[in-house]
Amino acid sequence: MATTSFDDVYAATAPRLIGQLYLVIGDLAEAQDCVQEAYARAWTRWDKLTRDGGDPVGWVRSTAYRLAVSRWRHHTAGLRAFMRHGAPGVMAPPSADTIAVRNALAELPLGLRAALVMYYLGGMPVAEVATALNVPQGTVKARLSRGRTAMAALLTDTSEFGDGAVEVAHV
Repeated sequence: MATTSFDDVYAATAPRLIGQLYLVIGDLAEAQDCVQEAYARAWTRWDKLTRDGGDPVGWVRSTAYRLAVSRWRHHTAGLRAFMRHGAPGVMAPPSADTIAVRNALAELPLGLRAALVMYYLGGMPVAEVATALNVPQGTVKARLSRGRTAMAALLTDTSEFGDGAVEVAHV
C-alpha cells in the first residue's frame, strides 16, 4: 500500500475489515471492537509495521481475527462453566451498616480510604499496604490513624445500625 499514514490507512480500510470480520464471527459490535483494538495496537507500533514496505493492514486483519477468536474462547469457557455449575447464587443486598460505611469511606480522601480498606477489610498487614500504595509504613500508620478518626466522626450515630458488622462482599 502506497499510503503509510495511519489515519489514511485506517480511513481506507477499517470499514472493510469490520465487514469482513462481521461475516466471519456474525456479531457486528464484536467485529467493531476487535478491529478497533487491533488498530489501537497497530498505532503503537506503526513505524515498525510500515518499515520496509510492511503490510500493516494484513497485521491488523490477523490481529483482529485473533482477538475475536480469543474472545470467543473466553465466552465459550464461561458458558461451559455456567452449564457445569449453574448460575451464581443470589446475593443478599448490603446491610444498612455496609451502606453507612461505604458512604463514610466515600467522604474520605483516596489515600485514607485505600489504607483503611486494605488493612481492615482486606486483612493486609501494614507492610503490604505500604507496598501496594508505594508509600512508607509510617505513612500507612498515619493514614490509618487519621482514617479511623474521620470514620468515627462520620459514623457517630450507630444506634440505627445493627451489630456494626460490615459484609466485606458488599464493600
